Amino acid sequence: MNTPESRPPFPPFTRDTAMQKVRKAEDAWNTRDPVAVSLAYTPDTVWRNRAEFPVGRAAVVEFLTRKWAKELEYRLIKELWAFTDNRIAVRFAYEWHDDSGQWYRSYGNENWEFAENGLMHRRHASINDLPIKAADRKYFWPQGRRPDEHPGLSELGL
Repeated sequence: MNTPESRPPFPPFTRDTAMQKVRKAEDAWNTRDPVAVSLAYTPDTVWRNRAEFPVGRAAVVEFLTRKWAKELEYRLIKELWAFTDNRIAVRFAYEWHDDSGQWYRSYGNENWEFAENGLMHRRHASINDLPIKAADRKYFWPQGRRPDEHPGLSELGL
């Protein structure tokens, strides 16, 4: 079933495959490549992200393009919270700054629902932004994938 329109691991999820799915999502989002990220979602994906409701890959690309134009030096960590057959719940935190140099740590939760081919059909995100001082940052790896040895959310006390 591994085709361009599929994304392993596939449901039903085990703890290990759910954790793989979460890390793959984190890695993809840390690329900040809207088109590449959108390919992990079904063509008719349905999102709720704060007060926006993108539907379909084109809307996801548009949304992510705007997001990463505003959220500069974005670095994200996701952590598995719970899972069932075709659903995964994650908590996450990411750090970024705006064009004035103000840093933020954005905290949130996501609920994901997957199609049989491993593409995400639904993504519901709740997010809160906390202004922080640059000295309070915890994410210092170079832009891109979080290194395996970098602590996760629980290890950082987040």
